[in-house]
Amino acid sequence: MTNAQAATKIVRVSDPVNLEFPFETLSSDLTPTDAFYVRNHFSQPEINVQAWRLSIEGAVEKPLQLTFPELLSMPTHTVTSVLECAGNSRVFLSPKVAGAQWGLGAVGNAEWKGVLLSTILERACLAEDAVDVVFEGADKGVPDEQPKPCNPIYYARSIPKSKALEANILLAYEMNGAPLSEAHGFPLRLIVPGWYGMASVKWLQRIVVTEYPYDGYFQKIDYAFWEERDGLPVRQPITEIELKSQIAQPAAHSVIDANSTCLIYGAAWTGSSKIAKVEVSVDGGKEWHLANLGESDNPHAWIFWHYQWKTSATPHDTILMCRATDTEGRSQPLTRDLNKESYRISHTLPISVQVR
Repeated sequence: MTNAQAATKIVRVSDPVNLEFPFETLSSDLTPTDAFYVRNHFSQPEINVQAWRLSIEGAVEKPLQLTFPELLSMPTHTVTSVLECAGNSRVFLSPKVAGAQWGLGAVGNAEWKGVLLSTILERACLAEDAVDVVFEGADKGVPDEQPKPCNPIYYARSIPKSKALEANILLAYEMNGAPLSEAHGFPLRLIVPGWYGMASVKWLQRIVVTEYPYDGYFQKIDYAFWEERDGLPVRQPITEIELKSQIAQPAAHSVIDANSTCLIYGAAWTGSSKIAKVEVSVDGGKEWHLANLGESDNPHAWIFWHYQWKTSATPHDTILMCRATDTEGRSQPLTRDLNKESYRISHTLPISVQVR
């Protein structure tokens, strides 16, 4: 962790390093790389890019070993996309749950450049009976939570073959117009727009195509939830980002002048749909007011919104809240779904402020 990282981000876990973007500083569409949150499961690996290879193997007709210069020589593609940790906003849960106590800032919006995953998979020629595509990072260790394997494992996640062949899945080597930093996955990382950040594997070293559903630790033990099917509980991996909006300013515990106009603003994002509107409540959810929504043609980026709040002349404590609605008519819920356990915290979050 550099001095710049420590100065611009909040340390949530020191070993391995987990750093949070101070969401109250939100001011630009793209989150600066030195302020972008860092989520590590194990210690950051040291990679010699000259010796590094990306291996594509398993259920393919033409296994590949690609060098970094070979990837750089391929046609490029750029995607602007939100990445949100599946545990973002965990500190708001009551009673307290295990895991990094993220506030509002385990989320960011960045421009990613690299090679389309579909280009690589087409070159490798997927087998007809391929089912999943597994992405393995170079970071390795023993998970904290039980049940867990006895020996160290590499961090790995998978996506279905049909998802892997979509036109926006990226093997990225640049972030915000510069080479990936070591903290963000240099030399190569996966970017899965619209899915929670655990799918966007960093320090990518191996792609394994399987003829069976992948049930690894970070696929079905961690980053998973229980879903009822035919009256039976089934363990399912977390995938798509849920509809969400957050307040950047005023920050929690701010003191607001009475009988004044206060600008409330923040950002909203979703997985596969589009943001239709954002509403704001200045009284803990009793009444809701339509916010002004920014413009964005990018389906994977967040969108800014703002609302002018005219405070009363009477001093009081209150709760600010915001909720987004998408083009499919879905709105952020007011209460937490306990079946989501300690992940996918997408309900409206209370921001306590004082009017004085």
